[in-house]
Amino acid sequence: MSRSRSSSLVATTAAVALAATACGGGGPGGTAADTDAAITIFNTEPENPLVPGNTTEVGGSHVLDPMFTGLVEYDGDTAQPTNAMAESVETTDSTVFTITLKQGWTFHDGTAVTASSFVDAWNWTAHGPNATQGASFFSQIAGYDEVHPADPDGADGPLAAPAPTTDAMSGLEVVDDHTFEVTLSAPFSVFPVTLGYEVYAPLPKAFFDDRAAFEAHPIGNGPFEYVSRVVGQEVKLTRYDDYRGSDGPKFKDLTLKVYQSRESAYADLVSGSLDFMEELPPNALAGQKYQTDLGERVVQKETLNNQTIAFPFYLAPYDNADLRKALSMAIDREEITQKIFEGSRIPADGWVHPLTKGYRAGQCGEYCTYDPEKAQEHLARSGYTGEILLESNTDGGHQEWAEAVANSIKNTLGLDVRFVPATSFGDFRQKVNAHEMKGMYRAGWIADYPSIENWLNPLFRTGASSNDGLYSNPAVDAKLAEADRAADEEQAAALYQEAEKMMAQDVPSIPLWTQNTIAGRSERLTVAKLDPFRSLDLASVEVG
Repeated sequence: MSRSRSSSLVATTAAVALAATACGGGGPGGTAADTDAAITIFNTEPENPLVPGNTTEVGGSHVLDPMFTGLVEYDGDTAQPTNAMAESVETTDSTVFTITLKQGWTFHDGTAVTASSFVDAWNWTAHGPNATQGASFFSQIAGYDEVHPADPDGADGPLAAPAPTTDAMSGLEVVDDHTFEVTLSAPFSVFPVTLGYEVYAPLPKAFFDDRAAFEAHPIGNGPFEYVSRVVGQEVKLTRYDDYRGSDGPKFKDLTLKVYQSRESAYADLVSGSLDFMEELPPNALAGQKYQTDLGERVVQKETLNNQTIAFPFYLAPYDNADLRKALSMAIDREEITQKIFEGSRIPADGWVHPLTKGYRAGQCGEYCTYDPEKAQEHLARSGYTGEILLESNTDGGHQEWAEAVANSIKNTLGLDVRFVPATSFGDFRQKVNAHEMKGMYRAGWIADYPSIENWLNPLFRTGASSNDGLYSNPAVDAKLAEADRAADEEQAAALYQEAEKMMAQDVPSIPLWTQNTIAGRSERLTVAKLDPFRSLDLASVEVG
């Protein structure tokens, strides 16, 4: 997903107005940059058509982030939230928010961005029949249950959800062209921080007039506009010269090139035919080969992402808690991070990233500690003796470590553990979303916004947008809901920590490691920074 080395929630007990600064680029000698230059960067194939409310995976986010600017954006160095299209976001009770827009902004088709552009987009994304991946991000807004009724027997059960009684949430009201009001169903102090995530982006009238035409040629309001797409090969964008933000690019054309493997992309990076790669593959990390290959072209940053293994709770035996505990305790994280990643990965001890404010060490406890004896004990309790599958796409540099994890489990537990590769990330994600996985599978998370809440609610709340394995625990749901309603960030953080500790008994996924991200640039890029969300900070780029 898209988005701090340090992160904080915005206090909303009196009035909220996020700082009106924005991340800008600019390195040494910025005036020498070639402002008409074109660059190419690595990407994976987007899973869906390029619509913000239906995109929650990295390949699509890397395209949509430069095409859309939301109410809030996150600083390229610190991830702190600042106003973008919002002039102000104000509340006195963390329940009713008045959002005032900056004026003069336009979409790439020249039409004005108005309050209705946000309200209509949010209502469309939340509307159940549209079946968007981002719908649950609007579940805090009053009236969400009316536009997106729950399945009567739980998430994705055999009974169909009832038809919505309306297509507009009662908690959204357009006041005038540049003001709208958001009423939540309960206080949610984190709400202003979330508003930079792409699912909250505005949509132009053209989307509602002809969705198919929009999907063929998406129209945003960000620093780059859409040019073309060849599925499986590339997406081309170009600078939008009427962009009103302060984070406009210092180059003209951007091509996001789709690769089937990071290894082939790395070869292009070394040769100079690819300008930026946000994460180097294991074969480049081995023996620190990248230092010899790239030298001063190496780019590094601690980033807000983790690697996990997810479970299909809809499929036996992966619904067995003792088996999940055994599998997690059978993984020698320390050995794998040293041998495969040369120490650039840090074994995880919980589900919340250590750089997130509110992180508490050791939340996973013994279940994230390599312990062959206890792993065997839990396996015996599970009663399972059959085959275990580990599925992963291989176009993101995941094969080496996935095979190492499979071998660690096999050697520790004596089970038949088989790695099942998928070549395309897009195809892999479609199977994940369709709940068609045949075994446990590679997953991971890049923070959408800098909050402890973002590491829990979207992934582990029943029915949440990225709860792909269909994990459900009513007690955890209740604790997360209690945290959502907390009056301030300190109280909220303590309650989210309680929810995370409760999850540990279920092992809803296996935390593997976090990372110091090692990227690389071409010699053409005189300035290129990673942002905290493991993406190229496009506003920083200068081409010599």
